[in-house]
Amino acid sequence: MSVATPLVPRANPGPPVVDPVAVTSDTAAITGTDSVGQLFARGRVERADERVFVGKLVLLVALIASGVTLALRPEPLLVGLGVVLLAAMYTHAVELQHQCLHHSAFRRSLPHRLVGVPLGLPLFVVYSHYRVRHLQHHRYLGTPQDTEFFGFDTRQRLTIRALLRGLLDYPRLALVTKDIGRSATGRWRYEHGDVAPAMRRRITNEHLILGALIVAAAAAAATGYGRYPLLLWVLPLVLAVPMHFLVELPEHLLCETDTTDVLRNTRSIRGSRLSTWFTNGNNLHVEHHAAMNVPINQLPTRHGATQRHALHVERSYADFYRLLWRALRTR
Repeated sequence: MSVATPLVPRANPGPPVVDPVAVTSDTAAITGTDSVGQLFARGRVERADERVFVGKLVLLVALIASGVTLALRPEPLLVGLGVVLLAAMYTHAVELQHQCLHHSAFRRSLPHRLVGVPLGLPLFVVYSHYRVRHLQHHRYLGTPQDTEFFGFDTRQRLTIRALLRGLLDYPRLALVTKDIGRSATGRWRYEHGDVAPAMRRRITNEHLILGALIVAAAAAAATGYGRYPLLLWVLPLVLAVPMHFLVELPEHLLCETDTTDVLRNTRSIRGSRLSTWFTNGNNLHVEHHAAMNVPINQLPTRHGATQRHALHVERSYADFYRLLWRALRTR
């Protein structure tokens, strides 16, 4: 599988250089039982995996179309259901985008960006920017250089106020809007290392695509068609921000923060078929960090090894949030 353009090396010490090819975990060197070997075994995208992902895309489009139909109905109850469904699908789309940025959805490289870019637009997630930041997260998880794309830092002191800031992280939307302006004026810079000129062009161009959509929505509102962007984007976005936060929160919270061992710094949740589909396998996060290029639909076969060897494994999202509530009460 091909990857994005390598990033520019630095001659002097400084911020880490992000290299998508070199993203690994120290734990990958672990040897031991066959089950541990299974957990860290590499994989490749086969034709069957590609069909599974395309099926998920088709279902996503169908559900978004249903959400649009409901949101534009005259009955208030159906409008509300449509807005909630769109928010859920925009959240789900970012989880599908996550698989694209790991190049584990298609057998060839090119479709990952072609599909990944539009998947993130409703939630203000710029694909190539997300890819660089997220692969850096995989490489530096458990070190001070870790920089997850979404703003909540699981290493900070756990308080209700901090959780509420993450839940209602609407300031991120303003930061993305500023990055659109910087991209339009040639002033955008990556703040967590150096990126190659080709990657920088990709990131700025994708910001401009999002900016064009925002301008189009504003133009629709200014010409008397504001109902459409309001019901189909703005209100679903307001709901999708906290929804996406709740999907991502369990990944590393209340895990070991000072180790690069993914069996200790990451959590997996067995979940149901529904939650596994909705999060696109994000619940199987130990399995994902152990072998990040393995197609998501293959991860459930590795969960038995995670249950035997990982430190943080929950049966359901409800179990995790009960654990979180107990942790908040004791602090």
